Amino acid sequence: MAVWDLAVVGGGIVGLATACGFARRFPGRRVVVLEKEGRVAEHQTGHNSGVLHSGIYYKPGSLKAVTCRAGKKAMEAFCRDEGIPYEICGKVIVAVTDADLPALHKIHERGVANGVNCALIDKARLAELEPHAAGVAAIHVPEAGIVNYRRVCERLAEKVREAGGDVAFGARVTTVRHHPDGVTVVTPVGEFTARQLVNCAGLHSDRVARLTGRDPGAKIVPFRGEYFALKPSAYRLCRNLIYPTPDPQFPFLGVHFTRTIDGSVECGPNAVLAFGREGYTFFRADPRDLLETLTYRGFLRMAVRHWRMGLGEMWRSLSKGAFVRALQRLVPDVRADDLVPAPAGIRAQAVGPDGGLVDDFLIAEADRVVNVCNAPSPAATASLQIGGAIVDRLAPRFN
Repeated sequence: MAVWDLAVVGGGIVGLATACGFARRFPGRRVVVLEKEGRVAEHQTGHNSGVLHSGIYYKPGSLKAVTCRAGKKAMEAFCRDEGIPYEICGKVIVAVTDADLPALHKIHERGVANGVNCALIDKARLAELEPHAAGVAAIHVPEAGIVNYRRVCERLAEKVREAGGDVAFGARVTTVRHHPDGVTVVTPVGEFTARQLVNCAGLHSDRVARLTGRDPGAKIVPFRGEYFALKPSAYRLCRNLIYPTPDPQFPFLGVHFTRTIDGSVECGPNAVLAFGREGYTFFRADPRDLLETLTYRGFLRMAVRHWRMGLGEMWRSLSKGAFVRALQRLVPDVRADDLVPAPAGIRAQAVGPDGGLVDDFLIAEADRVVNVCNAPSPAATASLQIGGAIVDRLAPRFN
């Protein structure tokens, strides 16, 4: 049986960045990526709208803030070196009414503290940047950008193979056995024995962590992000990226307009509880996943805390008119006829037993295992830096 130096569970962008970083850091060492689907980036990464985040939203000093800033620079350099198209197009974060101004100023303060190139602008300047956006003020973030993260993942997988590693598909983890020299991961396509294991399983990261014998202290609750896209005739309504001032009590950024690297414009997301960890449509449910969520005390406590917001999100899920009205707060000229349905995504949100939403990245170590238990946005932007940080943790075990 082949013995690998490192096995990485999950062929999304964080897992592949970790594997690629390990192969570069330790030439000659063997790494394998175990992906349960038939190709890389099939879930969270492949449903990402492709924003290169600046790091403006995050608490200064947090893992999100630090890795986002450094990760964005690393991602831009990677795309330049590998010939992957990306664009620094800029974004505006809009205060629709005066009531949004305190939160807008707080975000600007965070951006300045994090070293983000950002500026408070008035209504006239907003109209110059985004003529169809409505607001009393905004933050302009010229360094925000867009990229196709699936393309990034495909190139990372190629680089893993070029370094002598492998990416195994159909490799859903069913069992993890520990032994004195490492771990053995059991999958439908065979057993993989490695000296060290990194869990980057995203939507299933908590379950894989438990298979390794580690309780992550939180459970993944899946939220479906529902989108529409503008018809080409309405592209004029959004030049680049238009975001609202987010509600500081809620982890999602609110419905916004995002121009993608292929030139299309996405509108959303509407964030609702998914009835399965891979429930990309309203009617796609997994009874096991749903029962696990609905009987988890952390979810029940979170639901009590945020029920009003949740009902609003659910109503927008069921009513296109309600969704359009939410979009019109930012861009009044958008109409229902301008919109066509777009693919949804799933956010793997870690929720603690107390109902609190785990806000920062959560990485837990054991003797032979590193579990990435929470990696929400801006994980794609920060992925190369997150992967590098994980390799830093692994390094003493290989030096």
